Amino acid sequence: MAELVYRPVIGAALTFFKALDLKIDAQGSEHIPKTGGAVLVSNHISYLDFIFTGLAALPQKRLVRFMAKESVFRHKVSGPLMRGMKHIPVDRKQGEHAYAHALESLRSGEVVGVFPEATISESFTLKSFKSGAARLAQEAGVPLIPVALWGTQRLWTKGRPRNFKREHIPVTIRVGEPVEAPTDQYAGAITRRLRERVQELLEAAQRAYPVRPKDAGDTWWVPAHLGGTAPAPADVRGRS
Repeated sequence: MAELVYRPVIGAALTFFKALDLKIDAQGSEHIPKTGGAVLVSNHISYLDFIFTGLAALPQKRLVRFMAKESVFRHKVSGPLMRGMKHIPVDRKQGEHAYAHALESLRSGEVVGVFPEATISESFTLKSFKSGAARLAQEAGVPLIPVALWGTQRLWTKGRPRNFKREHIPVTIRVGEPVEAPTDQYAGAITRRLRERVQELLEAAQRAYPVRPKDAGDTWWVPAHLGGTAPAPADVRGRS
């Protein structure tokens, strides 16, 4: 039943992206296993990241079940769709239920999508990673698949208006080789290794990105350390 909902939603998203004439450059999808469980782990810079991370799995004919905050499932429009696609609600006050749900999905051979930064990075740099993804992979005996997205923040991100104009915005997606999660290693050590791999992919995506800001007023989406005007990580932490 989930696929009866999921596939039309994917079709609608692809049609929408085609209407916007997005330039999507996705590489590395072959690292996502064609069968069996896996945890997809991505950076988080946009409200649309789950869609683009999911698109990376399509060449392998995999549908990703994302862990998402529980409030999304209560929305009158998104709620039925999220439930219909078998995504996993996360109530931060009762996180053990989401963890058990994700673990069951992985053990049944599903691909589960996780954003270990938990919230959107307003600096567009990597925040610290929570260890839940590593612990899930350890307990389920599945690999971690690192993913990096770049350009999605130009479409819709925290503190900025949505930009769904036909501006041919490029979106770069890089999927890396699996990171193993052996049970004889600390989840914290695996998480650090995973974050390093996502950082490498993010830098590769940034180098491959085909455009630069048009002018001084268009530098907001570029991190401060790359010469842009996005807030530095320390400034974002100071506001929270």
